[in-house]
Amino acid sequence: MTIKLLTINLHKGFSPLNKRFILPQLRRCIHSTSADVIFMQEVVGENLRKAAKHKDWPDRPQHEYIAGEAGFDHVYGKNAVYTFGHHGNAILSRYPILFFEQVDISTNRLEKRGMLYAKLKLPGKGGGLHCVCIHLGLLHRSRKKQLGKLSEFIRKLVPGDEPLIVAGDFNEWRRGKKDELETRLCMKDAGLELYGHKLRTFPSVLPVFPLDRIYLRGFKTLTAAVVDKGCCARLSDHAGFFAEVERIQA
Repeated sequence: MTIKLLTINLHKGFSPLNKRFILPQLRRCIHSTSADVIFMQEVVGENLRKAAKHKDWPDRPQHEYIAGEAGFDHVYGKNAVYTFGHHGNAILSRYPILFFEQVDISTNRLEKRGMLYAKLKLPGKGGGLHCVCIHLGLLHRSRKKQLGKLSEFIRKLVPGDEPLIVAGDFNEWRRGKKDELETRLCMKDAGLELYGHKLRTFPSVLPVFPLDRIYLRGFKTLTAAVVDKGCCARLSDHAGFFAEVERIQA
């Protein structure tokens, strides 16, 4: 079976320089990819200040607004909580979500980071699919600790012979540097597998750094592309990363 994947940092629904609220355009962009599983970071669950300021602010959390009437299952995990609201990660899925867990991986008081785990039920005899949506820190030492926590979490929870997808904003600018997902968990970066290099997604106005990534285990990459053209151009500060993958039967 084939699955279409998308990861995108919503930038809380604002344009790259925070000048415009563009969540409706982002929703159209996301749906235009026809993705089956969507990994989103910097998703606003609630923000009373922004809601009072912007007339087109949705009356529900951003991930629910994006899911709309398309039939997606969805889960959300808070990363940062403040007096007027909160934001975090979200996973939207056309397949039923059987279980989910939000894990705090913050390493300092200034950066609140988390990873959102969800187990999906694939159709027919497809079995279960393990998914992790992640947003790593800006500091190298923080990312190193967070990847260690992610690796430990996966080793404890996910059987080695079951399919796994980890996607999100890795905040890693070094293009050739391998991380623990590749070295310890034997996962493959979708862009690297197909093109021999990691795809560049940041900044969206002129992508230079491969911050947004999709890592796979138990899948073969069929297509991989940066989503930054047409109606999807220069919406968030990050461009989206799309991949179509095929399940490899053990």
